[in-house]
Amino acid sequence: MSKLLQINKDEAVKILEAGLSTGADFCEVFMEDTINYSLEMVSGEVTDISNLHVTGASIRIIKDDVAVNGCTSEMSYDALIKLANKLASNFEGAPSNEIKEFNDTTRNSIVHIDENRANDDPVPLLKKAYVAAKEYSNEIIQVICSATRKNQKIHVFANDGTWAKDRRLNTRLGVSCIASDGKNMQSSGENEGGNSAMDLYDNFDMEELGRSAAESAVKMLHADEMVGGDIPVVIHNGFGGVILHESCGHSLEAAGVAKGMSVNCGKLGKKIASDIVNAVDSGIHENEWGSLNVDDEGTPTRCNVLIENGILKSYLVDKQNSKKMNHPITASSRRESYKHVPTARMTNTYFLNGTSTFEEIIANTKYGLFAKKMGGGSVNPATGEFNFAVNEGYMIEDGKITKPVRGATLVGSGKDVLLRIDMISNNLSLGYGMCGASSGSIPACVGQPTIRVSHLTVGGKGGK
Repeated sequence: MSKLLQINKDEAVKILEAGLSTGADFCEVFMEDTINYSLEMVSGEVTDISNLHVTGASIRIIKDDVAVNGCTSEMSYDALIKLANKLASNFEGAPSNEIKEFNDTTRNSIVHIDENRANDDPVPLLKKAYVAAKEYSNEIIQVICSATRKNQKIHVFANDGTWAKDRRLNTRLGVSCIASDGKNMQSSGENEGGNSAMDLYDNFDMEELGRSAAESAVKMLHADEMVGGDIPVVIHNGFGGVILHESCGHSLEAAGVAKGMSVNCGKLGKKIASDIVNAVDSGIHENEWGSLNVDDEGTPTRCNVLIENGILKSYLVDKQNSKKMNHPITASSRRESYKHVPTARMTNTYFLNGTSTFEEIIANTKYGLFAKKMGGGSVNPATGEFNFAVNEGYMIEDGKITKPVRGATLVGSGKDVLLRIDMISNNLSLGYGMCGASSGSIPACVGQPTIRVSHLTVGGKGGK
């Protein structure tokens, strides 16, 4: 991997001085050197490999509430000076803001990278998953395995004294299966990821990853269509946490809140969930998929308590919106690359453990839907209204999990779901995905223990 452009502190001061030369309040430089690697394996054979090298820098200048941004792929001191002067020409005035002494960001590292394992070949692991999935059933007609790796170095400095560097290595392996009985087809997928080198998988069971994906596809192939209704819904742990991410998390991000375009505007200190709900967004889980040593504004990451005993405690806020909202910075600023403007985003977002067990939740549900695996969906942050697919579902009857059902969708609003959570288990786990928004696509973890929503609208084609 090529080295990040080296800018010393004297050069950094001169770049910032150019950016502040017409009276701006804030100037920030973000530099990165990234290799995006992806590999696809179809039917046990590698069909596609990609290595995309991204290197460049962006400068952001803010005066009052107006921000200008520019980027360049020409990585040199002269190019950054030129870009800073060009952006500064958008304003008129005399330099009025000092450049504070740089404060080197030092902390106990959250993300530890084994450089000797950074470029290990994922193919042997993917083949294990492929064989296990293919051998699960003769109804598995296709298995697609994949590996992705974002190998990134960044350097951020700004006139507020920020001087921070970070190293990220987001690695993820996945398997997707298609099952068919000759008439119908169903698909299912599983993945495992982290901000880590390939040593992440040293003790991981890739065969089980493949079998789990195949089993889910086959079960859904033979499942009945879901009959819709307003019923209790038990949402399983892990990726089930997408319900929190989409229906609540996005509505807490500053981009919407600062503009008054969020269902949770003005609700700090107010009850937005049932008393048993506690939720956090934490960027400090060691080597977790959404973890960072510092965010993309150079602020050391932290654990932000979002909801405590049902009360909204914090929004997710970046530097620019902190002033607008009079809210502390939460180390949540993220961007896909230097070509994107940073804004507050989620990292690892999840409900905390409750006091029930999974078995107690099922046993105490007379009738309802068990959403074992959640799929994609959509949400309107301004209203909190959502629509989610259930990739693998089962009916609950008389306190027992019974027949599989397919085609279920969950329809509702975040504010209603949070208030209707009446049981939370103690089996917290996390799931791995990519979150898209105005600042691009970023690694984000979702998670939760198994939860029960007392009643929720469930859509389905059954009985029609």
